[in-house]
Amino acid sequence: MNDSAPTPSIVLTTEQWQSFLASLYERGDKLDLREEGGIYHPRKEAVDAYVFSGHAEALLSSEVDGDVWGTLEDIEETASTEEEAWQKIVAFYLERGCVLMEVQPEEEGETPDQWLIAERLARRLGLMAAE
Repeated sequence: MNDSAPTPSIVLTTEQWQSFLASLYERGDKLDLREEGGIYHPRKEAVDAYVFSGHAEALLSSEVDGDVWGTLEDIEETASTEEEAWQKIVAFYLERGCVLMEVQPEEEGETPDQWLIAERLARRLGLMAAE
């Protein structure tokens, strides 16, 4: 990433990311917190990065294929490099009320994973303070 890249709104360590995923459950097409308001929803299906990717607008991850070029095509943009493509995707979604979440890698020197998610989803799942 270059110096002009936007600062992520949410930054998680790998451990926080795994803990966050473990705190979720998916019912139908809705992702929600496993425990909310004293009610605990039993684990029916583990929510992993792949399941979470179905709720993201776009992603750049070493674990899950985010199809950067397909996403770029969907937003009717072009780019010469994957880095340029991702910068255009990030700009597109940030302008539309999404937030950039970054998951720091376990190994120093590796590229962090980046996820673009709707701000309302981030707030509902406790990633951002509710307003």
